[in-house]
Amino acid sequence: MIATLIPLDGSPPIHIVRDVTVVGRKQGLCDLIFDHESISKMHCVIARTDGLLFFRDLGSTNGTRVNGQRVVRGALLPNDELAFAALKFRVHLGPGEIEARPEERTEMFDVFPKQSVEGPFGHDKTRDSSRDHEILADSRVGD
Repeated sequence: MIATLIPLDGSPPIHIVRDVTVVGRKQGLCDLIFDHESISKMHCVIARTDGLLFFRDLGSTNGTRVNGQRVVRGALLPNDELAFAALKFRVHLGPGEIEARPEERTEMFDVFPKQSVEGPFGHDKTRDSSRDHEILADSRVGD
């Protein structure tokens, strides 16, 4: 499966070639590095598995958004708009030419009320009790 992030600003496409890709601005910790002040040191992780693309925000300050909605984790569909803070991309999955099909984007629905807590600098953080960040940290030991 080809997974490509196409920057909306016209920059060259970014091919996601690893099964697990850490996105952020910290060299040595991240696989996909953006030198931009709105990106956290370790912003999010992208995983490719069984022809699907998943992401997980790593508690970033400015968040990760899919189709304009801030989300903590989820699956991505072709033509979804994925944003790491101020940087926006269109998602392309699969072989062949990249073509726009806006009708195939992920739709977002509010199913559960949002629970939030204040972050250390007064930023609203979505509460997440999963241990994904611990598992990710354990998997990076010895790299």
